[in-house]
Amino acid sequence: MSTTNIQALKEQGLLILDSFIQDREKWNSKFDHFCRLASVITGKPIAFNCALGIIIFWMLSGPVFGFSDTWQLIINTATTIVTFLMVFLIQHTQNRESVAIHVKLDELILAQEGARNDLLDLEVMEEKELKILHEHYVTLAKNARTEISNRLEGAK
Repeated sequence: MSTTNIQALKEQGLLILDSFIQDREKWNSKFDHFCRLASVITGKPIAFNCALGIIIFWMLSGPVFGFSDTWQLIINTATTIVTFLMVFLIQHTQNRESVAIHVKLDELILAQEGARNDLLDLEVMEEKELKILHEHYVTLAKNARTEISNRLEGAK
């Protein structure tokens, strides 16, 4: 291959990459829509029943194919591919839902008079800081339970 051809291929590759980067928001939007749709569909009983039906069909076809290596390879490959893709779909969906829950919780904290606004955005706090804050709230909870217990004993 000549240097000119290699350069042309590199330029074409860069153009494709530039185009992809420019369309990233569009791609992300489509991917997000696909993930939401896929999680709705795969979360329904019909999806489980379809998967079960495929497995039963595969099992029943075993004698026809003599339980061959190819017969086993088909189900192994299919389940590996589906599992691999589902990991990313589930992770994307969980990330999206986690962000939505954090936004909602932040809104509730902001709306509550007297709430500590420094508790907003805890998900970006370092693990060490979170542990200290958690221990503080555990202590507050223990103190509250002790106070309730003392009031109950005093009421007897």
